[in-house]
Amino acid sequence: MEKLNSKLYLENCYIMQENERLRKKAELLNQENQALLNELKQRLAAAAAAAGTTIPDLNLSGSTSAAATKKAKK
Repeated sequence: MEKLNSKLYLENCYIMQENERLRKKAELLNQENQALLNELKQRLAAAAAAAGTTIPDLNLSGSTSAAATKKAKK
């Protein structure tokens, strides 16, 4: 029984490490996505200003709710 507990403990540690690695990767991808979205908004605004038109709203509902969920978990 003790051997099984040790094995499960090590497996749990590995899973927690992998979860942390994936969480950090997701955070970096989210930051990159936000930076790209801001760049796209700036380019569209510049193009719209040059053409004298309005730009569409690029606030994605998925990223907003993900940010709200993340804040709620803290």
